[in-house]
Amino acid sequence: MKTNRLRHLLSSGLPSIATRIENTWPVITEIVGSTGHYDYVEFVAEYAPFAHTDLENIARAAELSEMGTMIKVDFQNRAYVAQKAMASGFQAILFTDHKTAAEVRESIYLVRPDTPQDQGRFGYPNRRWIGYQPYNPQMDFAAMVRATVLAFMIEKREAMDNIEEICSVEGVDMVQFGPSDYSMSMGRNRSETVAEFKAAERRMIEVALAHGVQPRCEIASPDDARYYIDLGVRHFCLGDELANAARYWSQQGAALRTVVEGLK
Repeated sequence: MKTNRLRHLLSSGLPSIATRIENTWPVITEIVGSTGHYDYVEFVAEYAPFAHTDLENIARAAELSEMGTMIKVDFQNRAYVAQKAMASGFQAILFTDHKTAAEVRESIYLVRPDTPQDQGRFGYPNRRWIGYQPYNPQMDFAAMVRATVLAFMIEKREAMDNIEEICSVEGVDMVQFGPSDYSMSMGRNRSETVAEFKAAERRMIEVALAHGVQPRCEIASPDDARYYIDLGVRHFCLGDELANAARYWSQQGAALRTVVEGLK
């Protein structure tokens, strides 16, 4: 049984650092792990193409550095993808697009062990997480499933309307604000709602902490962390693989283009 790194940090009251990847090439996960600076890697499956074997390989690569794994899943097929990811070795699920506490409860039910005490809907799949030979006993597997960290995006206007109830649902470990979807759910562009979504994010953080739920925040640079630390946040996701690449290609490409234009 692998130690669930993020669960350990949450249970111990310790901070955590992650980063986002969209690439299924396991070397990318290995590179992140080799730095020694990240507690887990978030694979953004909501945006990226992937196969079942990719999930297994990402989990294997993370384990080489004793690093945890989180997967961000779409709303419509969340049960299928979350269960397959967990069976492959993923230790945390980031659910998207929930609007009500009832939807949150349903998602938790779908990824809880199918035991009398848990009354969930996730059985005993013959996949990598069981350990193949020798097999993990059923109750050991149930304990691994039970330890999975469950995080929820708060990215709809309705979700903010229901934030108190959502954070009261048993089994919600973390919440994260999504400004782009939040703005869209109000029928407006993100650039038009900065003050409003920042206020909503602060409200989410306040409510979460009051209910013993840990807020998780995405940041583009370490300097951004101080604002959230002052609000009580201790869990961060630093940077995004595609955004980092796009920024480098744009800025450095423009600089080199200026140099090369001088040769004409």
